[in-house]
Amino acid sequence: MPKEARPGTGEQAKQHAMEQLRQAILRGEMAPAQRLVENELAEQFDVTRASIRAALIDLASEGLVERIRNRGSRVRVVSVEEAVAITECRMVLEGLCAAKAAVEASEEQLTELADLGTAMSKAVAGGEPLTYSDLNHQLHARIREISGQQVAVELLERLNAQLVRHRFQLALRPGRAQRSLGEHLAVIEAIRARDPQAAEAAVRAHLASVIDALSEAPASTP
Repeated sequence: MPKEARPGTGEQAKQHAMEQLRQAILRGEMAPAQRLVENELAEQFDVTRASIRAALIDLASEGLVERIRNRGSRVRVVSVEEAVAITECRMVLEGLCAAKAAVEASEEQLTELADLGTAMSKAVAGGEPLTYSDLNHQLHARIREISGQQVAVELLERLNAQLVRHRFQLALRPGRAQRSLGEHLAVIEAIRARDPQAAEAAVRAHLASVIDALSEAPASTP
């Protein structure tokens, strides 16, 4: 039987490697500060070292990878202080998206948001913080999509990618899901009421709460 085709060379291989690396970082399979060895990654993803190097350069521009002179690359560490600064930026962009979603959403989309809220409530009641965290992520993503504000969506996708580790840490903190749930239900209620000002205010209140929670993290957190 013929050998399975490689992802290719050049741009095709780079894109393949970049997507695999991005997903591994976002899923937490590669820890903050973990070294990214080009030879090992090239073998793992069946591409050339040149493709891996190009992928790492692009991921560095996204803020997921840090390239250190004469030492190679590693998964970038996002400090608590930087996570707070990123969340402050999210506050403006997510608020804009929520306001626009309150105006643009179809009745079907409003029902979808309500269903997500119900699922989130069940996850909290069932003591399933990781399920809740995933639904939380889905809700924010769906609101962004409904808004139709593509520039904000692209900026937020880049910002949110840098917060994965902090998001999971917050999800596992005792009592955080219960507090967060009410904030998210308020966002959903405002959008369903087609009240853009209330939707934006609810998102800002929620993310201000996230900033407070991030700031309560131990000082030793990298």
